[in-house]
Amino acid sequence: MALITLFLLSVVVFVMAQLLPGDVGRNVLGPFASQDQVDRLNDTLGVNRPLVVQYWDWISHFLRGDLGTSLQYQVPVSDLLGPALANSLKLAAVAFVLVVPLSILGGTIAGLKRGGITDRVITVGGLSLTAVPEFVTAIVLILIFGVTLGWLPVTATAPEGASIPTQLEYLLLPSFALVAVLFGYIARITRSSVMESVDADYTRTAYLKGLSQRQVVGRHVLRNSLLPTIAVVATQVGYLIGGLLVIEKLFNYNGIGQRIYTAAVNKDFLLLESGVMIVGVIYLVATFIADVLYSVFNPRIRVQGSE
Repeated sequence: MALITLFLLSVVVFVMAQLLPGDVGRNVLGPFASQDQVDRLNDTLGVNRPLVVQYWDWISHFLRGDLGTSLQYQVPVSDLLGPALANSLKLAAVAFVLVVPLSILGGTIAGLKRGGITDRVITVGGLSLTAVPEFVTAIVLILIFGVTLGWLPVTATAPEGASIPTQLEYLLLPSFALVAVLFGYIARITRSSVMESVDADYTRTAYLKGLSQRQVVGRHVLRNSLLPTIAVVATQVGYLIGGLLVIEKLFNYNGIGQRIYTAAVNKDFLLLESGVMIVGVIYLVATFIADVLYSVFNPRIRVQGSE
């Protein structure tokens, strides 16, 4: 299914790229170039060839690891996407390390205290943050912690050669903006799973055996309630890697999302298509790993698979 999905993704992104308004040659040469110059450049770049030929040429090279040359910058696409992907991975890693423990902790507490004030504060607060657009949350964080208090930098791009602690400092504000967006969703799934585990027969049996609440929660409730959370967290990986365009724009961060956006504006086909495909591959790999982990931690899946 992953291979089929990637094939369909490649077709869709190729077709959508062709439908973007504008002319490649004109974007490269500028508005003052003659039409003859534009036509000759388009012929040189090969964008006037039949679409089937262009698609096969791109996807066959992509599968061999050759991403081609950027039409806009005339440098290898890998040289543009490599650093951008590394930047996105760093930002995603910081946000991931923050949001996953906080969301699981919040959802667990809300599930164990269901119906109480703590549950309502976590649930309503999390859903409210999720409903607020990420750029609004980011602007509020910039105004409070960056401009008014001056505690954190308002940009995510650290100075060249900065130490790891300094880089982390620059990534905190955009990471907090992502935490605010994702916290409510992950916490809600965890809360539902915790409540289901609390009401399960094995939990009541554990209490009847004389186990303390801490032992019951640690050995039975959390172990079983975290299974659905694994799949939910994995689905957010693709967003954390390639869906951060607004965050990257606000914090002046050169990530893969901003690279893809620039490529779309300039009709830089190879850069755009390769960028989207890389994000798609990362998303599918993360989902596949989540499925494997789910089967490892869930004995019932292993039993069903062996029958």
